[in-house]
Amino acid sequence: MNKITSLLALMLSLSVLPVAIAETYSPGQKVNKNFTQFAKPFFTTHCVACHDETEPEGNLSLHNLGPVDEVNAGTWQAVWAQVTLKEMPPKDEDQPKVVERLQFSDWIVGELSRVMRDKGGFHAHLDPNKGNFVDHDLLFGKLPDNIKLTPTSSPARIWRVTPQEHITRLNELINSEPEFNPSKPGLRTHGDSVPTNHGGELKLYFGTDRIIRWQGGTVAYATAVKSVPVVLSSARDHGLENYPDFYTVNSAESTQILGIAADIIRYMADGPLSIAKPYQITDDPRSIADKMKGDIRGLPTSLVYSTKVMRPLTPVYDLMHEEGVTDERLRAAVDYLFEALTFRPPSKKESNEYLTVVKQSIEKLGKKNGAVLGLSSIFLDRDALFRPELVENGKPDQQGRVMLQDWELGLAVNHTLRYIKPDKELRKAIVEGRMRSKADVKREIERMLADDSIRKPRILRFFREYFDYDSGGYICKDSKALADTGVSNRGTSHYRAMFDATASTDRLIELILQEDRDVFKQLLTTDKVVATRSDNVYFGKRRSKEEVAASVAAAKKAAAEAAKKKAAELEAWKKANPGKKPPKSKKQKKRRQPNVNHKVSQVKLEGPKIYARVSRRSFGNGSMKPERILAKVPEGQRLGILSHPSWLVSHSDAMDNHAILRGRWIRERLLGGGIPDVPITVDAMLPDEPQNTLRDRMRVTKKTYCWTCHQKMDPLGLPFEMYNHAGLYRELELNKPVNTTGEIIDSGDPTLDGKVANAVEMIRKIAESKRAEQVFVRHAFRFWMGRNETLNDAPVLQDAYHVYKDSGGSMKAMLVSLLTSDAFLYRTRKNPALFEEN
Repeated sequence: MNKITSLLALMLSLSVLPVAIAETYSPGQKVNKNFTQFAKPFFTTHCVACHDETEPEGNLSLHNLGPVDEVNAGTWQAVWAQVTLKEMPPKDEDQPKVVERLQFSDWIVGELSRVMRDKGGFHAHLDPNKGNFVDHDLLFGKLPDNIKLTPTSSPARIWRVTPQEHITRLNELINSEPEFNPSKPGLRTHGDSVPTNHGGELKLYFGTDRIIRWQGGTVAYATAVKSVPVVLSSARDHGLENYPDFYTVNSAESTQILGIAADIIRYMADGPLSIAKPYQITDDPRSIADKMKGDIRGLPTSLVYSTKVMRPLTPVYDLMHEEGVTDERLRAAVDYLFEALTFRPPSKKESNEYLTVVKQSIEKLGKKNGAVLGLSSIFLDRDALFRPELVENGKPDQQGRVMLQDWELGLAVNHTLRYIKPDKELRKAIVEGRMRSKADVKREIERMLADDSIRKPRILRFFREYFDYDSGGYICKDSKALADTGVSNRGTSHYRAMFDATASTDRLIELILQEDRDVFKQLLTTDKVVATRSDNVYFGKRRSKEEVAASVAAAKKAAAEAAKKKAAELEAWKKANPGKKPPKSKKQKKRRQPNVNHKVSQVKLEGPKIYARVSRRSFGNGSMKPERILAKVPEGQRLGILSHPSWLVSHSDAMDNHAILRGRWIRERLLGGGIPDVPITVDAMLPDEPQNTLRDRMRVTKKTYCWTCHQKMDPLGLPFEMYNHAGLYRELELNKPVNTTGEIIDSGDPTLDGKVANAVEMIRKIAESKRAEQVFVRHAFRFWMGRNETLNDAPVLQDAYHVYKDSGGSMKAMLVSLLTSDAFLYRTRKNPALFEEN
């Protein structure tokens, strides 16, 4: 018996126990194994040879690593990342079986979740940036026979609304946005998200549609208008943002929301009187000219409002303007505000509770102040700030899953596309009990997708977060470095151009979505661009020193010839009119000489005029003009969104391009790879050597310890050196031919791997890749499900991908597939499997 026991122990330590190989495993189930019998033998077989006690790889010794605890949790997290990404063991070493690797990875996550539960929790596996840690080939390929998937679902949860969604919801209370105009599909429309202002700040402005005159520039105007900033926090730097696990509402935000609520309620009642003086409400600005003298820029008195009431008139207005207080009017105001803020009608209990709060406030503070305070409390209702998916009343199936239904399902469907409350058809379906099945969801999703008048800002938000092209205006540039790129560094002109570039890219994406054919490929390879006049510079070519000198010389020569011609004409007049004085030219307004940009060979972008929802509000009564054009980019220099300045600048820094960030983007968003976090011991800084190119300075990343990760990023980012950090095309860098070569390494698709000459060649190659399309589907899944995919989601992802391909690359078809999947429809109240609650 002792010999048999010893033999079993030996076989276990070598990971060759037959039952272990044949063991069936369902991803996500709790791994009931301990360190001594499970983790330590795995280390012994696969890890300790390289990470031993004497000369460990990467200075990481696993020789004495014990069970997971709060002291060694950082080391265990690094082990988890390396094993999950199949970086460890190295590819030239014996590899663990698929089930062994999955179990080991899941065991570490379970242990870290348990150990760190009271220390802030372990959340790395929930981070959208770690979504690619799930093996791509297992998701889209054939699984080993001993892996058994379980029917998928998402956890029961509450989603905090996004900052954009929240401020758009508030905007509905005080501003009347125009309805959809089919002849001008690019115009701002009811249901679109609130745009940022000139400085890129997301703010809600009061009554801009009533302002008919202002004094001072747009900055003065913006500071004069009553406004409130976005309150809810957002941790997004790059990538997907709105995961339920990431956000809550803190006390400081609650306090600010109460203050905003009071402003909004007073405005709903009184309009501009709350921020302006009575004489400013007039249809004749000339009548108050005397009162607007002096330097009043930036003050409310610099604005003139028309007398026409444009804001929505609601039961809140009726309550405040009719004499006395009745329960009927109070309840009407309560119920209206509740549904406007939560998107569903209140229950009788909720209505009674808020009615009591408002009545008590009025008794203490009087009608107006009491009503404002009491009604403000609705702005802090849970469902005004969160969207519940708690499935508290449904009956679980055999796997413990409960299907969303009625208001929870209806609002989940509404949230997939919109920032405002459900339209009449969807609301009617919910109330009538026709939101309880997959067929119901399919009916409503297809209806809304087919209706252009129903705005769908959530779809555009997905592409902003997936491509990360909306950060250019927030990248603070060094003034000298910016001037060296060839674009203007005067004031805020560059940042304004970048905010406009974001809006232009938004519109281009909408045009591609409108065609709805090969959407992903079109986004990567389109030769179209929606452009403003400043884009003639940004899509131009940075000239060499010799070309700049030639341009300056040509300009001087032209100026000299013009002066010579003018002098000759004057001399000829004198000869023809002896003794007379030359006539004085008519006094003309002195025109500013055009500022010729000699550093850039501007491209002449031409095409039909086009409307685009700009990144700022249209002020006053006039309609917005089609201030952009739909043009073609210079052939051979640009290809798709990744070559547009909006994307290039968003992936740059103050002084230069950011080849590492760009390479990481390609690796993660297009190739589906994962990169472990940078160890805190690594000094992730490039040398400050202005005389050397970025490629030269990145030599430090080729050190043995760094290159393991950087070889998967740097060769993907360096081909974009064909553009400078303002997004201009260039052929020279520091007066030498720019090196734009790169390489696709270990992509997971052997047909993709290999050297590329430049970014255009690399983009074209990846755009044809089946793998890249599948990775695109994975990111869409994360965005609309609000969580990372697991192996149990493989059928959902495969179905969505096949639907996308079979429909000719239709985004709409892919969305219908995802939004009618079990991952979207079902919730699990408690997850008894793998991970403990954090």
